[in-house]
Amino acid sequence: MSTNTKYQNLVTVLHEARTLLARPDNDFAWSSWEDAAAAFREIDGLISRIESASLPPRLDLTVLFAPTGPIQEVSVSSGWGQEFLRLADRFDAAVAMAYATGLLARLRQLVTG
Repeated sequence: MSTNTKYQNLVTVLHEARTLLARPDNDFAWSSWEDAAAAFREIDGLISRIESASLPPRLDLTVLFAPTGPIQEVSVSSGWGQEFLRLADRFDAAVAMAYATGLLARLRQLVTG
């Protein structure tokens, strides 16, 4: 699996989160972001980093999708909480793939140097 394929699902989920956060009537009052522009700066920075094959610390991503994390807070206060839950499920799978540290991943690292 190439690096691009390994990270593509994660990038896709982040783009989908950005689309949801761009809705015009979103309420950012309960999130850590002041407004949509602040959310875009953080998410766009993460996307850029991942697309350059430089994964940020896992916590930098997982905190965004955590219960009471900023995306969840915006989703609940803006009326798209169920959409967020579906997206968060896809995020969990994508982040697991991107940060795979199982035996096979470790063997690949040994073989490829």
